Amino acid sequence: MECLVHFEVKHKNNESKQLRGLIFLNDQQQPGDEQLLQMFRDMKFNMVIADRDTLLFKPVDPSADYVSIRIIELDMGEDRYTEDRDLKTILSNFL
Repeated sequence: MECLVHFEVKHKNNESKQLRGLIFLNDQQQPGDEQLLQMFRDMKFNMVIADRDTLLFKPVDPSADYVSIRIIELDMGEDRYTEDRDLKTILSNFL
């Protein structure tokens, strides 16, 4: 099964670029942290997880020309994850 990872790269000059990566998974499997980090390494982005809840990654090397990567969407064909910030805000107010 394939998982298309849609993400946004923020550069030091305040520009951002939306890119996609591909991860191959077993059936009904979600991509794990190591699979996401390996995908970024394959694309020459050496990252660490900064915030697992918001799917935010920071570069290992502070001299990199990008400051963060944030996963926007995990597209697994039928099953799709898209962050809904409004829904997240509403739910956090109830908790």
